[in-house]
Amino acid sequence: MPSAIQINYWTIGGFDGAKPIAQAMAEAKDMGCDGLELTFGAGCLASGISDAACREIRTTARRLGLRLETVASGGFWSHSLSDPRPAVRRQAIAFTREYLRVARGLGAKVALVIPGAVAVPWDPGQPVVPYRTVWRNATASLRELLPVARQMKIKLGLENVWNCFLTDPMAMRLFVDQFHSRQIGVYFDAGNCLINGYPEHWIEILGRRIVAVHVKNFSRQDCGGGLHGFGDDLLQGDLDWQATFAALERIKYRGPITAEMIPFSRLPELGLPDVALARKTVRQLRKLLERR
Repeated sequence: MPSAIQINYWTIGGFDGAKPIAQAMAEAKDMGCDGLELTFGAGCLASGISDAACREIRTTARRLGLRLETVASGGFWSHSLSDPRPAVRRQAIAFTREYLRVARGLGAKVALVIPGAVAVPWDPGQPVVPYRTVWRNATASLRELLPVARQMKIKLGLENVWNCFLTDPMAMRLFVDQFHSRQIGVYFDAGNCLINGYPEHWIEILGRRIVAVHVKNFSRQDCGGGLHGFGDDLLQGDLDWQATFAALERIKYRGPITAEMIPFSRLPELGLPDVALARKTVRQLRKLLERR
């Protein structure tokens, strides 16, 4: 079914990006990954990285036989494409342009994008923005970025994430379809939707719009849950793996499946990087795919 099994860099290298990318790639290859999802915005892959440095990373990956099919970034929490302040939106658009340039240099096919946020539940310092305003501003920002994405030959993968925006598959489908472009789709996170839904339902409704997939598990508690519900074991939680993979088969999904293992259950100390956790996760994901 998937074109590649990947692990997200954050699990191997941490959020600060201090671990050399060549080392992270070698570790990913050694643990049996087909690819590594690099993360833009800090450390070894910070803004300003040169095209030559990106090509060097791409060359190293090719030598290792490792794919770099997708890229991700946490920068959208501080550079929101839907921010009500025009100056902040301009910063977010500039950040995304740089992000897409780097993605092209790495040879990625999909860049994960958070389209906007009504609120950031874990950061009370962030303002609550009216849903209609977020929809309008995110739409305008993405329309401005679509020509850049086409030029770079990168698909914008909008992630379903805990931003109080596009929290059900019908809303996500309506939002994506307004652009009438195959250059924009959904970076579907099977774990993120468990707080109020079921991955197999999202997959059925979104269909061909899904351009990349994240997997992690989540344990619902008290009719919902918080960040602590994201554990450090793919097999522990409420995700129905068989139903999720069957739904991906039905829509003929052939893109990468990336384990994004960020064990918020460990808070206040996440304990990343954790190569042992990454190794266990890849092993579990391969077994799950073999059983489907």
